[in-house]
Amino acid sequence: MHSSQKPDKSKKVTRRDILKAIAVLAGGVAFNRVGRDLVTTEAKSADSTYVYLPFVTRSSSNIVSKVVHVRSQNATFWNGQSRYWEYVDQNAVNAMVDRGVMELTGTVTITDAWQKLIPGYLPGKKIAIKVNFNNCWNCSSTSGVIDALIHPVNAVVSGLEKIGVARRDVCVYDSVRALPNRFVNAGLSGISFFDKYCGTTAGFSDHPDAYITFNPPPGTTMPAEKVTDVLRNAEYLINMPIMKGIHPLAGVTLGFKNHFGTIHNCSALHDYVDVVQKPPAYNRDYNPMVDFFNNPQIGGKTVLTIGDALFAAKDFNDPPETWKTFGDTVPNSLFFATDPVAIDCVMHDHIAAELGDNLTQAADRYLVLAGRAGIGVFESVNPWTDSYTQINYTKIML
Repeated sequence: MHSSQKPDKSKKVTRRDILKAIAVLAGGVAFNRVGRDLVTTEAKSADSTYVYLPFVTRSSSNIVSKVVHVRSQNATFWNGQSRYWEYVDQNAVNAMVDRGVMELTGTVTITDAWQKLIPGYLPGKKIAIKVNFNNCWNCSSTSGVIDALIHPVNAVVSGLEKIGVARRDVCVYDSVRALPNRFVNAGLSGISFFDKYCGTTAGFSDHPDAYITFNPPPGTTMPAEKVTDVLRNAEYLINMPIMKGIHPLAGVTLGFKNHFGTIHNCSALHDYVDVVQKPPAYNRDYNPMVDFFNNPQIGGKTVLTIGDALFAAKDFNDPPETWKTFGDTVPNSLFFATDPVAIDCVMHDHIAAELGDNLTQAADRYLVLAGRAGIGVFESVNPWTDSYTQINYTKIML
């Protein structure tokens, strides 16, 4: 028993448990609350000493995961100014989001796209949007370091309204950082914002459903972690990471790492994800970020990931920069997927193409493990020179 977890959540996973789970899944148990298919995948590879349980996911081994990359040179008009968020065209971003969700869902109207992403939506159900403000610690911050933009959020909310979502039921959050005034005040009126330091606090309760169950290798004791009440009280989740490069612990910081802002004590997990220094707690065949998506509050509610690369950073706490792989401009890009693994793979590969040997070699190890766990499709290529075979990578230039 892991002493830091709830007694009913800490049972060690045995090979028999795994075989039972696979047998149940193979029998086609049902569908969960967001309509994901129950899928089994081969969980173990030749270099692994640890086996993840199968996962409930939209993807399977015979279904190609789709990642849509929409780029528009009109999205930004930035020339290196420190207040980069003031140099974004909201109309251009609206067009990018609308085109992205329609292309992703294979629909021809924005309403149909959102209805397909959130089928059977009922008014009053709350939708959480996780943004990334890892570099923001106070409400009045005007730092030029990379952080989330309000423009993709506004575009998403405009689309959600077409299927009956009220603005008050959209909950934008980063539970361990500050959402600054310049972000909140630029949001569409009526949106709900939650953070740690400003406005409405994104709290954490001791509700049993809040706790994350970790399934580490034998002998590893994990800290107790729980998700914010903002997410626990929501029915659906849209993850909105930033395409950010070098991270001194995790290698990169994308969609999986974005959920360090969903849990209450993220620093306690640093040693477990540190692919750079590899402290004693680190195990190359286990990553607690993979377990995030086995949690019904995170994986069970995620209906969409939108990767924000309008401005992107080559280092996690750098200001925006131009990228040579994007023609010496900022990327002016948004990525869309329902597969959380595939979209992180594509963004990681863009970072790797830009940074080359400067990127930590094991930066995508968590994605290897997530793919092995059946959370989504793992594949790595140079997106500028090679083609994905397992990921349906679609590029659109507006």
